[in-house]
Amino acid sequence: MDSELPALLVLGPPMVFNLFQSHYSHKYRFLNAFSSHLPLPQFLQTQQNHPSSVRAILCSPRQPVTADVIRSLPSLGIVATTTVGADHIDTAECRRRGIQVVTLGSQFAPDVADMAVALLIDVMFKISAGDRFAKKSIHFKPWSFPSGSKLGGKRVGIIGLGRIGGQVAKRLEAFDCIIMYHSRNKNPSVSYTFYSNVVDLASNSDVLVLCCPLTEQTKYIVNKEVMLALGKDGIIVNVGRGALIDEKELVQCLMKGEIRGAGLDVFENEPNVPKELFSLDNVVLSPHAGAITLDCFMDACEHVAKSFDAFFSS
Repeated sequence: MDSELPALLVLGPPMVFNLFQSHYSHKYRFLNAFSSHLPLPQFLQTQQNHPSSVRAILCSPRQPVTADVIRSLPSLGIVATTTVGADHIDTAECRRRGIQVVTLGSQFAPDVADMAVALLIDVMFKISAGDRFAKKSIHFKPWSFPSGSKLGGKRVGIIGLGRIGGQVAKRLEAFDCIIMYHSRNKNPSVSYTFYSNVVDLASNSDVLVLCCPLTEQTKYIVNKEVMLALGKDGIIVNVGRGALIDEKELVQCLMKGEIRGAGLDVFENEPNVPKELFSLDNVVLSPHAGAITLDCFMDACEHVAKSFDAFFSS
């Protein structure tokens, strides 16, 4: 009987939800709160579920798991998200309540690192801009398009040398890039130059790649001072979270030529993208697609399912 299956409260929903539901509908009963406009208690009533019966949440950044949501579910024991970061979950309240928080950890790291390098190559070689130029020009001369620059030997400053940042560094070493980084703490296991100050990192870099999580401390970690320190030949790539960059200042710096270009997979107010960026050939945009591959979706489903299985069987 479906009523005897463990209930999963689904918020968001996650991008992998349809796949997850099709694979695990025999194991869980899905309470799809994202499809209802009712407040959570009333929604649960319509599903003939009391808030105290909900022990697990499956979520995404589309619908934050706030302290109020957590407090309304007295039996909640696990919150699983199909993202690397957990900034859409009140992790402090989860810790206070002893609730397990499951993220994808390193599951997406290789794919997101690939996206970071792809964005960087695109900006440096003007691939997307060249594609638009070639399609608009019936007859063109190769030298009539502004030249790009090579990646080899560039000084790359990575902000956040964690799972994703480490994978980015590994890939860029193959291009003979000089790797430097800023993190909360120096990593004694790597030989890359460490900078405790982001402005100093920027002033010694040709490229900044943002891979760190979004916290109160890292919001706007790349502000106008950092951008100006990076300089007119500098490029910014962001595969972390949009609010790691002061987006309004980024737009102005790009439009004024105070930095050379940017490759952005994330934005401060997703899904809204600053319209000023649309016409800029020195900017490459991606719709938060760094980990949107079928392989990743399958891995994410399996990882989350294993976490729920372990929770419900304990």
